[in-house]
Amino acid sequence: MLSRLKQSIDAVLSSGDMPTRRPELRAHFESSVAGLYVIGDLAGAPVIKYAMAQGVEVIEHIAAKPDAKSGGANVYDLLIAGAGAAGLNAALAAQERGLRALVLEKNKIANTIEDFPDGKWVYAEPDSSPPKGKLWLDGARKEDLIARWKQIVRENRLEIRTEEGLASVEKQRDGNFVVRSDKGEYRARRVILATGQRGNPRKLGVRGEDREGVYHRLYSPRHYHDKDILVVGGGNSAVEAALVLSEQNRVRLSYRGGELARIFKDNERKLNEAVAQKRIELILNSNVNEFSGKFAALEIDRGGHREARSVPCDYAFVLIGAELPVKFLKSLGIRMENEWNGRPLRAIVFSFSLLLGLWFFGGHATDVAGIPFSAVPSKVGVLLVAHMLGGLLWFGWRGDRYAWLGVSFLAWYTIYGVKSPGAGEEFWPFRHWGFQFFSFLGRPATFWYTVLYTVLMTGFGFQALKRWGIDRRDRFQIWRYVSLLSFQWIFFFLIPEFLFQWAVKYQWVGAQLANDPQFAGQAWRSYGLIYAWPLFFYSFFYDPHKIWILWGVFLTFILIPLFVLFQGKRYCSWICGCGGLAETFGDRWRHLAPKGRTSMRWEWMNLAILIFAAVVTAAMLFKDALAWLRAPALFGLDTYHLYVDIWLVGILPVTLYPFLGGKVWCRYWCPLAKLMHLFSAMYTRMRVSRFRIVANDKCIGCTECTRNCQVGIDVMSYALKQQPLDNATSSCIGCGICVSVCPMDVLSFGSAADAKLVQIQPMPGA
Repeated sequence: MLSRLKQSIDAVLSSGDMPTRRPELRAHFESSVAGLYVIGDLAGAPVIKYAMAQGVEVIEHIAAKPDAKSGGANVYDLLIAGAGAAGLNAALAAQERGLRALVLEKNKIANTIEDFPDGKWVYAEPDSSPPKGKLWLDGARKEDLIARWKQIVRENRLEIRTEEGLASVEKQRDGNFVVRSDKGEYRARRVILATGQRGNPRKLGVRGEDREGVYHRLYSPRHYHDKDILVVGGGNSAVEAALVLSEQNRVRLSYRGGELARIFKDNERKLNEAVAQKRIELILNSNVNEFSGKFAALEIDRGGHREARSVPCDYAFVLIGAELPVKFLKSLGIRMENEWNGRPLRAIVFSFSLLLGLWFFGGHATDVAGIPFSAVPSKVGVLLVAHMLGGLLWFGWRGDRYAWLGVSFLAWYTIYGVKSPGAGEEFWPFRHWGFQFFSFLGRPATFWYTVLYTVLMTGFGFQALKRWGIDRRDRFQIWRYVSLLSFQWIFFFLIPEFLFQWAVKYQWVGAQLANDPQFAGQAWRSYGLIYAWPLFFYSFFYDPHKIWILWGVFLTFILIPLFVLFQGKRYCSWICGCGGLAETFGDRWRHLAPKGRTSMRWEWMNLAILIFAAVVTAAMLFKDALAWLRAPALFGLDTYHLYVDIWLVGILPVTLYPFLGGKVWCRYWCPLAKLMHLFSAMYTRMRVSRFRIVANDKCIGCTECTRNCQVGIDVMSYALKQQPLDNATSSCIGCGICVSVCPMDVLSFGSAADAKLVQIQPMPGA
């Protein structure tokens, strides 16, 4: 039972995983093993130019270290595994900086490009970024590019050993590495993995797959004439192979799915033409069971029954992608992203024991079931807290993610658990002492919560601003983060905590309002200047001044709908403080946002909360007129305050930031986000919306847009089909990160009313 429960929890917590996982990397491409770096395809470089840039950048980082050189005649400064774009450029950069490097390559130089079909054009995009390093790159046929690279290798006399693959890497106590290949053993100060993943083709795992005539790459399609050929796969590689082979052969294309959802629009058009001309037979919902002799056995799902079919097959090409060498990477000690190792039950026991220690420390422990907890000294509480916290941190550093989840929960449970200023209203174990303990310098704990919130947003906001705006010279992202930080500082900190009181004290709002106790005593309502109902849930009750009522109605039902008409849900990514914390503090974990159809179905929850908020608000407004409503209205209010305002706004989402990305609240629970979504979807269906993201025909299927979407949208599927991305079909918040990360400048902002694309313009000098 516990095992099944853990599997269910793991499935939710791992829902942000992409089809291909990556190694967990620190700054400057360093893996979880100090001194071992990962660059290129393994590190998510989607195009050759980016892989080359990573090769230069990692060398710049290593060369700046005081111990960059090994100091030993038999120890290389660097050992680079992989002689592709990243590895070759790293070796050239190392040579320029006086570092002695050895390159091991298990196949040939530029093997991934070597495997391209004959005559395939290699692009040098994105055009806006010049290539970094000494390795040449320009648009060229694969043969010309490889010839040029080999010439550069010869001219620079790089020490490269081909047909020699990496077998193991072992770090020694002196900090150096012992690297073993199938031909020798080497010592190096640091190791760089640039092996890529395309050298590990994914296999079907069926009988006969290893026989002669079944291949996992297509080298020279022009060599096949008048043959029966089966191509297996549903991606662009499979479709392009089928198309070129169909020119001189009888081709069947088998795919397990019901549609080819991730192919380029141009490939889809060409495939449809070939099928119509009967040059290709497309067999959907089919799986290969066996390759035998000159035939392949297929099983086809016809909806209600399964049909067995044998098709002639002189040659077969299984082109279903590549496998990340996870087993090999883990053998080197490298952790993969989002690995849920550890024991959840242990984390729960440690976390509860820590809270128990805080109960003793606070001096308000009471006897339970005859157990004299009240007699336990506070010092025992301190020791228990220290021991349990130390245990969680120790297991966390050893790779137990459940321990880190426990630490995160305890931190945010404490922050919210002490916020209630009424005596005894704090959460256990902080009741009767927590609020006072966290109130100091004449300011209550609620003030220090706002300070912490603003400091977190500011510190991590500048990091995100640098990452997405300054480093990429992207004006859109620069202004977005400036907007988020400005709204936080002005409307969610300075006004409610300082300026409102000054406006009343110095009568900046006029003598009448300043002397009105109903208005003057409600500084907390100034959060409603920007937070619209139902995010600011208390807009219309708790005795609001008529100014707040009028502004609340105008903001929620006039200003927000107008904003949504032109900007979609950009309120979440440009203005809102809740979204602001997610876009700043939560930004580093944005790639962990849940993805897939199951995670999209979870989005029903914010509609349920919106309906609940509307019902409770209506009940509160009419409770004085209808006496029978009073009790359920107050019960609904207390329930909403506890479960939505505290747990779903404050504790759970920020706890889950490092594990499910930053938009947990905004995507799954925020009622205002759902209200804006409904407005935006309606405008889109009416064809009046001015918000959408459109795509051109240059998508290469690198998945960077999907990976970095905080609300888990499969942006790449829209881009491949050149379908507009709007709020009628997705929960897009218009943050524009998908536009920024695209290496091919595929995505841009457009509108239904204007077909002209509005590109995000880079800053001068980009």
